[in-house]
Amino acid sequence: MLSRTADHLYWMARYTERAENTARMLDVNHQAALLPQPAEVAEQGWRAMLDATDLTRLYAARHGSLERDEVIAFMVSEPCHPSSILSCLRAARENARAVRGALTTPLWETINTTWLEVRQMIEDGVPQRDPSGFFEWVKFRSHLARGVEVGTMLKDEAFCFLRLGTFLERADNTARLLDVKFAATGGTEAHEDQYQWAAVLRSLSGLETYRKVYRSAITPERVAQLLIVHPDMPRSLVASMHEVVGILAQVRNRRSADTERRAGRLHAELKFARIDDIFAVGIHGWLGDFLRRVQEVGEGIRGDFLMA
Repeated sequence: MLSRTADHLYWMARYTERAENTARMLDVNHQAALLPQPAEVAEQGWRAMLDATDLTRLYAARHGSLERDEVIAFMVSEPCHPSSILSCLRAARENARAVRGALTTPLWETINTTWLEVRQMIEDGVPQRDPSGFFEWVKFRSHLARGVEVGTMLKDEAFCFLRLGTFLERADNTARLLDVKFAATGGTEAHEDQYQWAAVLRSLSGLETYRKVYRSAITPERVAQLLIVHPDMPRSLVASMHEVVGILAQVRNRRSADTERRAGRLHAELKFARIDDIFAVGIHGWLGDFLRRVQEVGEGIRGDFLMA
């Protein structure tokens, strides 16, 4: 496959997944902000989210205080940075348009329609009137794109690069979301924090899964265990890296051995990790190291397969 085509497919999938995960992160903070809490606690949650996405300075340069509506508008419709939902869906559509011939018609129409509809929804003020409804819509459109992708695409290299972008972005964003919430709550087990962690699980479509697996009260340690090392949780770090390792084995070339080793080592460490050991070294530091190593895998993929 031409590196140019692989590049567009990979980034189309990453931007679609990033839009979904930005919506998930915003939804967690929005739901938490509805709970009774001191103003400084709510502000800390929004600040942690901006820190996790490396947007604190840019936000501060354009806005004053950390107000909920301003942060949501910044993360939904601000065109000046590539992580806003609007920017992500525009980039996904532009990458899809560049390789229109490599996509099935249903997949192209799904991506294109999502872009047209999100522009109209933002123009109509839907994210301000109904934030939760808008975030659910973004998640649904991402789910729809993946379903159409799996249901209509030939399982060739093009499909592999779509999936590779999806799972690498998912690993990155799940880790960022966890890091945001541990920074905001300190990992405490106070009664009111159970609602915070339930919101995290709901945002990752994991609340029902948590109840099936643990059948007990929600605790930060068990949430982390489910989202980091549980292999059957679709959005967990270990499940995402399992997919990345498998796809890299399918598309390997003469340059990709080091990237495969990096990804394989990270997956093996997750596969055999114990959550108690992760908390013993410090969850924030551990997640930061994971994010750094995922970024290294991404850089390896770009150097091995994609356009320079």
